[in-house]
Amino acid sequence: MQIKDIIKKRRSVFPAQYNNRPISKDDIMDLLAAANCAPTHRKTEPWRFKIFHGDSQEDLGRFLAEKYKETTDKFKEFKYNKLRENPKKAAAVLAICMQRDPEESLPEWEEIAATAMAVQNMWLLATAKGIGSYWSSPGLIKYMGEFIKLNEGERCLGYFYLGYYDEFSPERIPGAIEDKISWI
Repeated sequence: MQIKDIIKKRRSVFPAQYNNRPISKDDIMDLLAAANCAPTHRKTEPWRFKIFHGDSQEDLGRFLAEKYKETTDKFKEFKYNKLRENPKKAAAVLAICMQRDPEESLPEWEEIAATAMAVQNMWLLATAKGIGSYWSSPGLIKYMGEFIKLNEGERCLGYFYLGYYDEFSPERIPGAIEDKISWI
């Protein structure tokens, strides 16, 4: 498959769509190696990943659900259950973290952009391997330091859910690029 085809095929595949097929640590490491090839300004390589694989996924779900219950003014049982169950439905969950350059030698948005490019590399390789993926960034990410160790200047940007699936999501047809460009 050519890269253009992989880009067109890449889409969010949600935990509810995953089957129970496990993902190997080798496949996870392949995805992380692809992430590590992302471009980065001043070679800061700000991406960091915390891998939830196996029993730790249930712990993550329990933390997210209970933190939601503790912090929301508008509790919804459906959302509580979804937060609790989604990590267990996935074959693995990666906390996407960004380590800020301690010298702040470049704008923070560049470090976030580099981390997003690392995730896109993983997403494209996952697509090529037939692994579904989804980047979730709930407001609860601001509490991750209460659950896992984050270094000074490191913050969580979301969760990258991974899992095999049986039915592929419908093709996404983007709007015309001509509507989004201006020739100068």
